[in-house]
Amino acid sequence: MNDGASQASGKATVFAEDALLPISALQHLLFCERQCALIHIEGLWAENRLTVEGRHLHDKAHDGPAETRSGVRIARGLALRSFRLGLVGKADVVEFHADAEVFTGRPFPVEYKRGKPKRHDADKVQLCAQALCLEEMLGAAVPAGALFYGRTRRRLDVPLDAALRSLTEDTARRLHALLASGPTPVAVREPKCDSCSLLDVCLPDAMGPRQSAARYFSHALDAALAETMSPGAP
Repeated sequence: MNDGASQASGKATVFAEDALLPISALQHLLFCERQCALIHIEGLWAENRLTVEGRHLHDKAHDGPAETRSGVRIARGLALRSFRLGLVGKADVVEFHADAEVFTGRPFPVEYKRGKPKRHDADKVQLCAQALCLEEMLGAAVPAGALFYGRTRRRLDVPLDAALRSLTEDTARRLHALLASGPTPVAVREPKCDSCSLLDVCLPDAMGPRQSAARYFSHALDAALAETMSPGAP
């Protein structure tokens, strides 16, 4: 394999440290494959009001020291990784609940989101990926977690069942396959494009098939320079 993963004697795939991909990319992939490729293949990024609000909420969740409330230990900004899934990231909050079967406490990840609960499973997959990382790192079962939404100011408890775990692992495999394949997917105009911070970079109304955004802007710059340097230019 040439993607930083190795497999030997029929054992599960293990990814090298430098082949780990961001947990947040799972959500990008489930929202839009092209958005995921623009960010993680072409290295493009842009902010809008929604991303700024989300970043501020995450920063607020990460701030502050570890603490204990009502017997629950709370860790903030906890580094995560899974060599099995090839993922790396940071948990907003991990609560450690008292559990006689686990000396260090039962991990309970809490992911913060700026909006409200969604119809799709992207947020749940990101949370589940954090739980799978915790299980691999700590050797402790993580049966559930929660999503805290800034708009509703409420927690949504999420059972991390077999179906969600399977979807999360499949999404991780798809993410590695997409980034290893290279080409950025074709732009397709959809209603969700209006809320994407990369709308002016992606240009779904203007892009041709199989054309990358980076190549588009490169060609646009070349054309502008050529026009400026032409004899008839002012």
